[in-house]
Amino acid sequence: MSRRPLIVQKYGGTSVGSPELIRKVAARIACLRARGVDVAVVVSAMGDHTDRLVDLAREVSAQPDPRELDSLLSTGEQVSVSLLAMALRDVGVPARSLLGFQVPMRTTAVHGKARIEGIDGERLAAIIAEGAVPVVAGFQGINAAGDITTIGRGGSDTTAVAVAVALGADECQILTDVDGVYTTDPRMVPAARRLPRLTFEEMLELAGQGARVLHLRAVEFAAKYNVKLRVALSFEDSEGTLITAEDTTVEAPLVAGIAFNRDEAAITVTGLPDRPGAALAVLEPVSAANIEVDMIVLNAPREGRVDLTFTVHRDDHAAALAAVRAAVAGGAVAGRAVVGSAIAAAGLPGAMVSGDATVAKLSVVGVGMRSHAGVATRLFATLAAENINVRLVATSEIKVSVLVDEHELERGVRALHAAYGLEVATMVGSA
Repeated sequence: MSRRPLIVQKYGGTSVGSPELIRKVAARIACLRARGVDVAVVVSAMGDHTDRLVDLAREVSAQPDPRELDSLLSTGEQVSVSLLAMALRDVGVPARSLLGFQVPMRTTAVHGKARIEGIDGERLAAIIAEGAVPVVAGFQGINAAGDITTIGRGGSDTTAVAVAVALGADECQILTDVDGVYTTDPRMVPAARRLPRLTFEEMLELAGQGARVLHLRAVEFAAKYNVKLRVALSFEDSEGTLITAEDTTVEAPLVAGIAFNRDEAAITVTGLPDRPGAALAVLEPVSAANIEVDMIVLNAPREGRVDLTFTVHRDDHAAALAAVRAAVAGGAVAGRAVVGSAIAAAGLPGAMVSGDATVAKLSVVGVGMRSHAGVATRLFATLAAENINVRLVATSEIKVSVLVDEHELERGVRALHAAYGLEVATMVGSA
């Protein structure tokens, strides 16, 4: 006898933001079960509960201890999973709430940014076999020392994918207040349209370049284990957007969407010595401070000197700038010696460091770019026509990203969305 279909559903904070909404979620799950589908559920904290907990922590400590902060933040999901389990039982659906350590969801030890190392699906499978619904707390796990960890904001998406992997689910549904992934943010471009289907690669690029519908690590996890993802509405029946492996039997559109990110900041080091290890001396202390670098451009050497520009998240700008300035001056970051480069110990005489937190990144993404020429040409021609200056460029097989002044971002997004014909469901040829 074939097994019943199994779906993992994730409901975000806005979907469980009140007792009334939690009862609506329970009713949706009950309807799905009545259609012969087994369900496991992952839930975020209610509404802005996590933000309130962060504010509370900062009222008692200017720099909350990371371990204790994780312990505090994890209580938000404890409330929502317990309430949803109660609501499910109230409509006749057996349910059992589980916190991260009860699953267990095993993570690395980095508080606030832990990564999932593994999940034991045995208990979850047993609950489903009993005819009940496991209601799992998103965003949290437990490390090897037995401490509660959180896996970063938006981490409930990643939790849901991990649960789907552990259970061998047919689909993982990320249910929210938007009915799918759009060609760009419809609040900026009203003519943007919902995409019925995307590849993992396209979604990875869109999420990585600023599209906030899905958490990047969740898409990475889904792609690694080939778990079908669907983004759809929480309280209405909709097809949403299905994210799967590439379908090679169908010709892909040239560009799937336009992504953008306002949270960028640039750091430029001019006058670096043109010799091995110079770029390392600049970037290594940034990495040592656990700061992720995005775009990197190294100019062609001129008179024995080169210029290096890279971008980081705007929240990390001040820390990255301090780390680079310390490296250029000669050696230590917050009392810790920079390692791995003899140049770092001596500093970088003649180099100058500057920062700019008024930039934004704009990207065009699509697997169809592999087989079509002229995507970058159209991008540069469109931005030139709008008199928008391009400050940095980064490319991959299915993406072209540019850094522009933040005040020109919206104009650039609208112009590119129109230039690639994304407001209509037709493929645009190469330029």
